[in-house]
Amino acid sequence: MPHKNNRLPKIGLLYLDHVLRFFDKSNFRGWPDKIETVVYHWGNDKERFIQEVKRKNIEVLIGNIPATAYETFREIARELPEVQFVPSMDAQFANKSKENVTHFCEKYHLPIPKTRIFYDQDEGRAFLRNSDYPKIIKRSYGPSNYGGFYVHKVDSKIEALELMAEKKYYPLYIQDFVPMKADIRVMLIGHKPVCAFWRRPPEGEWLTNTSQGGSMDYMDVPKEALEVAVRASKAANAEYWACDIAVSHDDQYSILECATAFAAFPYIRDWIGQYLMWKLSAGRMRCPHLPLYNWEELGKMSSSVLRTMRYIHFGRSAEAQPMTDTAETFTRMDKEGYPIIDTHDRYEEEWPSEVWNRQDNYRQDGRAVSSEEVGSIDRLQALDTGIEDTLSLH
Repeated sequence: MPHKNNRLPKIGLLYLDHVLRFFDKSNFRGWPDKIETVVYHWGNDKERFIQEVKRKNIEVLIGNIPATAYETFREIARELPEVQFVPSMDAQFANKSKENVTHFCEKYHLPIPKTRIFYDQDEGRAFLRNSDYPKIIKRSYGPSNYGGFYVHKVDSKIEALELMAEKKYYPLYIQDFVPMKADIRVMLIGHKPVCAFWRRPPEGEWLTNTSQGGSMDYMDVPKEALEVAVRASKAANAEYWACDIAVSHDDQYSILECATAFAAFPYIRDWIGQYLMWKLSAGRMRCPHLPLYNWEELGKMSSSVLRTMRYIHFGRSAEAQPMTDTAETFTRMDKEGYPIIDTHDRYEEEWPSEVWNRQDNYRQDGRAVSSEEVGSIDRLQALDTGIEDTLSLH
């Protein structure tokens, strides 16, 4: 973001009623100016919220938006063209739904299990009647599967059709079942992996979630998994990002989930805050130094300790004092690269809702809005709102 007269931008933290807060002002320790907060109250709160952001002169609005508010905040962002949303609405595209994750991965040729999405129930049933099994059926909405509760493995068309009738998921989101030995969660800041760990299923099971009995460990995460996560983070142009990556028994890697919304230890949220302060100050504030594979050492601690640690700082080799062993501890510090990168600002919409909000755009008469109709709708709305030059349809 350009800064006038070398002035720091006015930061606001975005909160929503009934939604857990990812950031706190303490994550931005050292920011010299007042940090505002704005709360979205749901219902018919859009106009009041917009006026509050304007009244507080907020220039950068930081915070994740839940799936149920995503489309509303697409509209809000268009009415606040001078406000930089961090992460951007495009970076949060994958947060809304599994189908958005699929569209994102397909566009950027990122590895994912073979996936089919049906908005028409009859088409979905016909597909299930003629499929090979097993299959995975998921609830599409939101970035999380809530501990695997909304992920179902079906071994026959009868199971699939019964599940479809019981759950009534819309759209119907179906993936080929990929037998996997584990999955790997990778968290990134500025496209650099800063934490990664294995999640392994219990013996004889397939779900890896710890709430379902899975185990986790931080050692020897393969570089191939980090590479996939870095590619996804760069494609999303996300300041911070997380990927869940399936590892098959023959060591093939595919993305299960990815989003800017994820659980993170407090010290990781501090690191994100440090990164954002560095980015927003155009380098005037210190960029965090986060050695690759730091998670192997930190992961040796009890999770109860990790949940309370704050403001962890790693010195560089040249900065280390004679009596410290920082450089010795992280013996693989950055041999594989992955520098922290300043994400670039985009000024056109990559995933406009007129095209990509397919859940709401699907017509009741059983057909999707055509590309020609989408273009007409988009042009009319652009003329109405005066943002024709900022829209980029894909």
